[in-house]
Amino acid sequence: MNPSVLQSVTSDDTLPDAVDVVVIGGGIAGITAAYELAKKGQRVAVIEKGRVAAEQSSRNWGWCRQQNRDVREMALIKLSVRMWAGLRDEIGADLGFRPHGPRYVTDNAATLATWDAWGKVAREHGIDNRMLTAAEAQASAPGYAPVSGLIGGAWCPEDGIAEPTLAVPALAEAARRRGVTIHQQCASRGMETSGGRVSAVVTERGTIRTQAVICAGGAWASMFCARHGIDLPQANVRATAMRTTAAPSVTEGGVYTPGFCLRRRLDGGYTLSLAGRGTVELTPRGLRYTRQFFQTFLERRKGLKFRIRRSFFSGPEQLGSWKFDEVTPFERHRTLDPAPDQDLVNEALGKLRAAYPALRDIQIAQAWGGVIDSTADAIPVISGVDALPGFYLSTGYSGHGFGIGPAAGRLMADLVAGDTPVVDPHPFRYVRLVDGTDLGKPGMI
Repeated sequence: MNPSVLQSVTSDDTLPDAVDVVVIGGGIAGITAAYELAKKGQRVAVIEKGRVAAEQSSRNWGWCRQQNRDVREMALIKLSVRMWAGLRDEIGADLGFRPHGPRYVTDNAATLATWDAWGKVAREHGIDNRMLTAAEAQASAPGYAPVSGLIGGAWCPEDGIAEPTLAVPALAEAARRRGVTIHQQCASRGMETSGGRVSAVVTERGTIRTQAVICAGGAWASMFCARHGIDLPQANVRATAMRTTAAPSVTEGGVYTPGFCLRRRLDGGYTLSLAGRGTVELTPRGLRYTRQFFQTFLERRKGLKFRIRRSFFSGPEQLGSWKFDEVTPFERHRTLDPAPDQDLVNEALGKLRAAYPALRDIQIAQAWGGVIDSTADAIPVISGVDALPGFYLSTGYSGHGFGIGPAAGRLMADLVAGDTPVVDPHPFRYVRLVDGTDLGKPGMI
């Protein structure tokens, strides 16, 4: 992915000797946690091996939606959508957020029934979900002309969309204005402990003393944890997305159709992708967690490819350890930049052109790959780790991290600061992944 479209963030050259909290990872989970901790008066340093938001936080669809979320995430996403709506005024910067919630439309009766059932539960949780008639669904996607006619749809009026390449950098700069230091091109090699709890983070540039560490390393989190004897069952799924050339407006927000997903961009083009499609690369670390993920992959196998490639030997899923005074895998891979799946690019473009006559001449301006860190139940970990006091995890967002990010950062900050959690943290506890306690099946995502 050409990083020139990603807004740059100012780096702080000098590492602090000591802070209250070190955040490892400059994606949306890490940056929002740092920002919220700074609001609480905490001294925070963010350590990022590459650039802020250069991995999945800038490669996602940009949807900030409650629609079809797993019930365990409802309280968190309700809060997050409200936060998205107010962030521009709060930080005084443009995140590209617009209150044009994605519309879901379908030609399949079983799919529509599933959305209807979800809507009943959502309304019990105070989420404004509305079902669309066939005519309303068509009006939600003007110009959309599928082979079979639409029979209905669903949407949440409070949902919105934002620009991933703008949002996290803007939040990072807002965090810096509140005193957070951000250190890019600086890998975290590991943690030191004293008296059985976290006491410092060792980076390639030096050591920072601290009593709390948040690992928000995305696809790299499981490897980092393993170096310290902490088991984190996590799978990484390679996904493909793309942006188009400027084209006529067929939606001001987003549209989820039976064939593809679309979001209007500020540059006049669209972000385009295929839902539920990706590649799982078979790797040593991934194979360790076959038992935990077997049922999930079985249920979603139609949309997945399984491959053995170079990541078997290098990258976030390799096995192995390292010393703190030597170059680590985090320094060898500053930015995960997998190639897009050209078959998916061609399929998505073909379906878009066929469904929208007004877009028959549209072209792909850029396609990119991303790596989605996933848990077996598709629910993130936002939690402390009892085995290592002072160590916290914010990872495994399973493709939901961008939309849920602001509230996830607030919850993480509450837990680290010892404040009353803004929402119930129980569904996001780490221990469920390792002891199987109440590890439910993935719900709607």
